[in-house]
Amino acid sequence: MFSKKRLQTALPYIILTIIGIMFFIPLLWMLFASFDAHATLSIEWPEEFTLDNWTQLLTDPDILRAFAIGVFLSLGSSLLLVFVSALAAYPLSRYHLKHKNSIILTILFMSGLPMTAIMVPVYQLFVFFNLNDSLIATMLFLSASGLPYGIWLMKNFIDSVPVTLEESAWIDGASVLVGLRKVIAPLMKPGIFTVLIFTFTNSWGNFFVPFILIQSVEKLPASVTIFQFFGQHGMVFYGQLAAFSFVYTIPVIILYFMGQKYMSQGFSLGGASKG
Repeated sequence: MFSKKRLQTALPYIILTIIGIMFFIPLLWMLFASFDAHATLSIEWPEEFTLDNWTQLLTDPDILRAFAIGVFLSLGSSLLLVFVSALAAYPLSRYHLKHKNSIILTILFMSGLPMTAIMVPVYQLFVFFNLNDSLIATMLFLSASGLPYGIWLMKNFIDSVPVTLEESAWIDGASVLVGLRKVIAPLMKPGIFTVLIFTFTNSWGNFFVPFILIQSVEKLPASVTIFQFFGQHGMVFYGQLAAFSFVYTIPVIILYFMGQKYMSQGFSLGGASKG
C-alpha cells in the first residue's frame, strides 16, 4: 500500500520529467549544432567549434529584415486582437443580450475552423480588393483569425471581475469605457497577457498565411524564410538552421518572461470590493 501510494504521488512528476526531456532534446541540438562547422541531425559536441553560423545569420540583412517583419506582423496583430476582443467580450460578459448563448457558441465554433479551409476564399477576397502582398492587410487578417478564441478567453476573464467594482466607478461618474480601462483592465492583466502570448505565438509561428498572402520575397517574415536553409538535392545547412531556430525562439521567450509576473499573480482582487 505504501509503495502504491508513493507511485501515485511520483507518477505526475515522472510524466512531466519525460515531457520536459522531449522538449529539451531539440533545444540541446540547436545549441550544439549552431556552433558546429559540420553540423548534422545528431546531438553531439561540436568537433570543430565555429561562430560562422551566427556571423552569417546576424550579418545577413535579408534575415534581419525577415525577423523585423515577423515581429511587426505578430506584435501588431496581437495588440490589435487584445484591444478588439476586450471590447467585444465586455457586452457578452456584462449585458443580458438576446440570443447570447447562440452568439457565444458561434464564436466557439469559429475558433475551431481550420485555417486551410478558409484560405482559398480569403485569398480570392484579397485579390478582389487588391490587398495581396500587403503587410498591413496580412496583419489585420492574422488578428481577425484569432478573434473568436480571443473573445472567448477575454469573456471568461471579465466574468471573474466583480461587477460591483464597476458600479462604484459609475457612481463616481465614470463611463463604461472608463470603467473598462481603469477598473477591469488593471485587474485582468493575467488574462490580457495570456491572450497576448497565445496570439503572438500563433502569429509568430504561422507559415501558411504569410506564404499565401505575401508574394514579394523581401516582405516574407521569418516563419517563411526559415526554409531558405533547405537547399536542393536534400542538402540542409544544419548549422545555420540551428542558429536561426535559436534566435527564432527569443521573442516568444522574452514575451513570456515579461508576462510571467502578471500570469503567476492571478487575479489579485484583494479587498478591492470592500467598503
